[in-house]
Amino acid sequence: MKIDLTDTTSSKINKALVQGRRAVGTPAVGMVLTLVIVTDEENAYDALRAAGEASREHPSRTLVVIKRVSRSPRDRTASRLDAEVRVGADAGTGETVMLRMYGEVLNHAQSVVLPLLLPDAPVVVWWPVNAPIDPAQDPLGALAQRRVTDTYAAEQPIQELTARAEAYTPGDTDLSWTRITPWRSMLAAALDQVACKVIGAEVEGEEFNPSCELLGMWLADRLDVPVRRSLSQGPGLTAVRLETDCGPIVLDRADGSLATLSMQGQPDRAVALKRRETSELIAEELRRLDPDDTYASALKYGVDKLGEGVEEKTAQAGKDGADGTDGAQAKAAPAKKAAPAKKAAAK
Repeated sequence: MKIDLTDTTSSKINKALVQGRRAVGTPAVGMVLTLVIVTDEENAYDALRAAGEASREHPSRTLVVIKRVSRSPRDRTASRLDAEVRVGADAGTGETVMLRMYGEVLNHAQSVVLPLLLPDAPVVVWWPVNAPIDPAQDPLGALAQRRVTDTYAAEQPIQELTARAEAYTPGDTDLSWTRITPWRSMLAAALDQVACKVIGAEVEGEEFNPSCELLGMWLADRLDVPVRRSLSQGPGLTAVRLETDCGPIVLDRADGSLATLSMQGQPDRAVALKRRETSELIAEELRRLDPDDTYASALKYGVDKLGEGVEEKTAQAGKDGADGTDGAQAKAAPAKKAAPAKKAAAK
């Protein structure tokens, strides 16, 4: 069921939600959280589809905040709120409210969203694109226990990671970090099978891919070893190589779907390591609403090393142009604190 409201208010939207639930016989007590999506018109459809699929696992009230800019200069100062309320089959397993804001109301989106939050339920805010540098200080982000961004969607992902580290607040997370959860789990499981000391590591993937950088920062932070960053054609993250005193451990995924795990003295094993859809990433983040200390540790470890690595890679690229050598690798400084190999636990 869909209910369209033009030039409306939060109070009228709440009444429409009650009316829609009564019409379709859908109770509100089954919803476990409020998911606020802050996006633009261009990306709203994809974000809403991902949230709808994730709602099968986490029934929620989804509020999609779309900030619209009027083309006419006369209309830019006029405040207006249009809403589309969806309940029942049109909203998956929860409720959906599309909020299109115009004019001055753009600067007070939190005042519109606050009355629509489910009472006594956690709030998660997700920015698919154009996330603020400091999500916790954003008026909408201040309403949430968890704030989800995606540095992969930024114009300069590596610089964005540095800014995220400097502004980190417990409760912040990044879908670029969520994408490497299967890699971290697989590497941790591989290290649990051997009694070897890791002496070095290499992360291979696309250039300017924040997931590759985060995985390298996590390895350096947890294993206290130097980590090299090498480039490939992708897709995404393609390989991780751990150098140990017992021989190399290699996790190679060349096609973005099936990976091969190679360990000294053991036969090669094929493991499923496909690239996941956004809906799967959001569903994973909604499973835990407490701060992710592992992400915070890896992010803060790399805030200084990351800038050094970028400068070194840039300088090496200029040198390669002169002598024709391959300078795709940049070496990170060792971690400040020691940690045994088996401490590399997945989230």
